Amino acid sequence: MTSLYSIPLTFNDGTEADFGRFEGKAVLVVNVASKCGFTRQYAGLEELYGKYRGQGLEILGVPCNQFGGQEPGADHEIAEFCERNFGVTFPLTSKANVLGKEQHPLFAELTQDADGQPAKVKWNFEKFVINREGELVARFPSAVEPDSEDLIEAVEEALA
Repeated sequence: MTSLYSIPLTFNDGTEADFGRFEGKAVLVVNVASKCGFTRQYAGLEELYGKYRGQGLEILGVPCNQFGGQEPGADHEIAEFCERNFGVTFPLTSKANVLGKEQHPLFAELTQDADGQPAKVKWNFEKFVINREGELVARFPSAVEPDSEDLIEAVEEALA
C-alpha cells in the first residue's frame, strides 16, 4: 500500500494539497452525495466532527456522482448545499470518482483488501477510518450512521 499521505487532493474551493495535510490525525473519509437517501448523515458527520475535532479527528467528504447521479452539482453548489442545510465545516474535496478507470487514487488505496484486491465502494456514504499513522483501520457501509456505537468506537481507537 502506498502512503496515503502522498496522494494528491483537490478541495472544493480549488486549492490543492495532498493527504499529508492530515498526517498525525485520525481521518474519517466519506464519499458523499447531496441527493441520496443517506444525505441526512451530513448532520451526524458534522456532530461527530464537532465532538472529536479537538482530539485530532478530521472528516474528509468526497462528493461523488457515480451512484444514481445523486451528486450532479458543481463543487461550489455542493459546498453551499452542505453549509446551508447541514452546517458542514469539515473539508470537502472536488467531485471525484470512487470506482472505475477514473477512480481517485485515495479510493484506489482505501478499497484494497488484505490481498491487494479491490473491494469496491457500493454506494454513497461509505466510511473509511484511518488512524494517526495513516493506516486504514475500519470500513463501514452506507447504512452505518455517524452516531453508531461501532463507528464511534473505531474513531476513538483511531484517535488513541
